[in-house]
Amino acid sequence: MLIYRVVQISVLCLSAVLFVGGCTVNRESDADQRARDEKTRDEVAKATERAKPALEEAGRKIGKAAHEAADEAQAAAEGVREGWNRGEHSLINVNEASESELTTLPGITAHAARKIIEGRPYQARHDLVAKGVLSEMSYQKIRDRITSK
Repeated sequence: MLIYRVVQISVLCLSAVLFVGGCTVNRESDADQRARDEKTRDEVAKATERAKPALEEAGRKIGKAAHEAADEAQAAAEGVREGWNRGEHSLINVNEASESELTTLPGITAHAARKIIEGRPYQARHDLVAKGVLSEMSYQKIRDRITSK
């Protein structure tokens, strides 16, 4: 609303200048022209002086809004990063993980975790199935969350 008011004042000032400039007649004397120019400059200066506080206030409000928008954009970016990482699980190395780490995997009980530890080392993830430590169905639940580095 404030910016609309500032634009409105600026348009009025410009209109006044153009109107006064358009009303001059070439036959007028230089003194009359200078007097009109002086009057126009004075009127525009006064209008600008009156509009200055509104323009300054608009500038402050725009600066504050830009700062708030930047803060919100930063918070949104952090939220995106946090949400992206929430669904991410770090890979668990079946050759090094503790029993408690292994039990964080879907469907892996304490008993299954002990069997995994006893069957080490594993050259590939699928060795869990090849060595008979896990069923194929159990392996499918965890295959994307394990490694055998």
